[in-house]
Amino acid sequence: MSRIQLLPEHVASQVAAGEVVERPAAVVKELVENSIDAKATRIEVLTRRGGVSLIQVTDNGIGMDRDDALLCLERHATSKIRTGTDLASIHTLGFRGEAIPSIASVSRFRLSTREHDALVGTEILVNGGRMETVRDGGDAPGTQIEVRSLFFNLPARRKFLRTESTEASHVDHQLQLLALGHPSISFVHIQDDRLVYQLAPAVSLLDRIRDLNGPAFCKELLPVVPYETEGLQISGYIGKAGMSRSSRQQQLSFLNGRAIENITISKGLREGYHTALMKGQHPVCFLFIRIDPEAVDVNVHPAKREVRFRSPGEIREAVLQTVKRTLESDRANWSAQFTPSASSLLPSSHRHPGPDAPSTAPVGCPPHPSVQKDSKTESDQHNLPLPIQPRPALVLPDSRHQPSPSPFAPAVPSQAADLTPPAPSSHDSEGRTNKESLSPPAPVPDTFRFLGVLGKLYVLIENSSGLVLVDQHAAHERILYEEMQRRMETQGVPSQRLLLPITLQLGPRDADWITRHQEMLERAGIALEHFGGGSFKVDALPTFIRSEDPTQLLHDIIDDLRDTNTQSARLRLGEDMIAKTVCRHAVKANDTLREPELAKLVENLLACELPYCCPHGRPTMIQIGYLELEKKFGRKA
Repeated sequence: MSRIQLLPEHVASQVAAGEVVERPAAVVKELVENSIDAKATRIEVLTRRGGVSLIQVTDNGIGMDRDDALLCLERHATSKIRTGTDLASIHTLGFRGEAIPSIASVSRFRLSTREHDALVGTEILVNGGRMETVRDGGDAPGTQIEVRSLFFNLPARRKFLRTESTEASHVDHQLQLLALGHPSISFVHIQDDRLVYQLAPAVSLLDRIRDLNGPAFCKELLPVVPYETEGLQISGYIGKAGMSRSSRQQQLSFLNGRAIENITISKGLREGYHTALMKGQHPVCFLFIRIDPEAVDVNVHPAKREVRFRSPGEIREAVLQTVKRTLESDRANWSAQFTPSASSLLPSSHRHPGPDAPSTAPVGCPPHPSVQKDSKTESDQHNLPLPIQPRPALVLPDSRHQPSPSPFAPAVPSQAADLTPPAPSSHDSEGRTNKESLSPPAPVPDTFRFLGVLGKLYVLIENSSGLVLVDQHAAHERILYEEMQRRMETQGVPSQRLLLPITLQLGPRDADWITRHQEMLERAGIALEHFGGGSFKVDALPTFIRSEDPTQLLHDIIDDLRDTNTQSARLRLGEDMIAKTVCRHAVKANDTLREPELAKLVENLLACELPYCCPHGRPTMIQIGYLELEKKFGRKA
């Protein structure tokens, strides 16, 4: 007797369903995608008990006639592709023709559909893959699908489902992805007879994000600077520098309207943010990529979550540059709060107007505290619990250029004056900065005032928006870090010869990568010589690299550089070491800085490319607006 037998049709359907229908959220995804492909403008999803008891999806799409309704229950029956060549250019969300028959084989299934110009529709009942009833239906034009008792005939699969609340959260997440990917469609979500949300068609993506996450969340997003080349467009929103999550839950990428997960995009995002994110944190983004369907393969996984790009390096570079340009544009807008324009300069006689002088605050901003009338008399102020010592307005000095002689001496950006003197004696045994070398600041407008230092670490500054707290250690770290990076770009990576060369024996893939990028490695300070096969001799390394196991260190360096973009790999080499070096040389928490030194520190920080975070991704400054302060004091609800 033959040991190989043909499986019965219903068993084969259940096997296929295991790949497509993982949980109730997968059912919702497949059914809603069909509704979107059917040109629906309104989709309503009703679930009970996390979708295990009932999933009902109703749309106002084009509907189906009876023949199509019957055919859609057959495996690999679809209206979206015709030939094998169509797989190379997918324009719809669904195309396999597996979802409906797979879902019907593991549930009690009901399909009701009617075309808009038809007098009567079609209703079909399927029980565990067996068709029971086909009859006329009288539902509204469009399609309604009910899935009851999911996995009732597969108890083993049902045991692996999580709690009802967990499954309900997965359903909600899947629906939010679909709603974000198609903001022009109205979505209604009802869970256990409770309305979760009712989303009207949105005019823009930001409106849909606001509907789902709230206005406060949207304030922390930046509109992506559009990226467009032939066959590739990138748009959407990303989180500001410092806005991150401990998971990729809100790192959302959409390819031609389809929510995807792709390591190429994730790496591009990470490289784009670079030091704007702390280690272990992930960016927040709503990234929309439009690409020629022929340049991507979506037929990789049955659930269609993974895709393959024809040119992944091009996609990663495009994402990297998009994120980088967006953060740079935010840096220009952000620094405007601290750098007043020439039109705002006021004569010194007008810097401290009397109590009766009119307010010069811009429209829509609260009056500057220095121009608000105070009802307390001078004698009343002497009775306050803490004495008030008025501090004169300190302002930013003019920038100067003092290059530091050593590429790793504590320094500030080349376009600004050095916070530390070039002489070696500018640091004590603990690496503290000699702060006596700063020249007095030059006068500028009093829209930027130093108020003091809190805890010998946080510099308190007043600007037109409210209160700014600057971490002096993190700020100095960013200044020194960017100066070292600039010198590496212009002067190259300093290297030193090894007394005893190191021999590397690598596998075929690593050896091929090194051979193709040997010139880039040499510019990065690593001198190699190929001995043939997978053997390499290394006789020079960057001067700042120290390790007890150079061979393992070289393997780690090669892995890191291979994961980064080749255009930026040389500049990324040894960044952790640089960050540690500047951390040791930056001003410490207990270092007391005078007001001229604080002014110079802030000026140099504002001249940085990425002033709002240190090399480790921690914020350098925090803005507390007047509105937030008024809420804290109960002045506003």
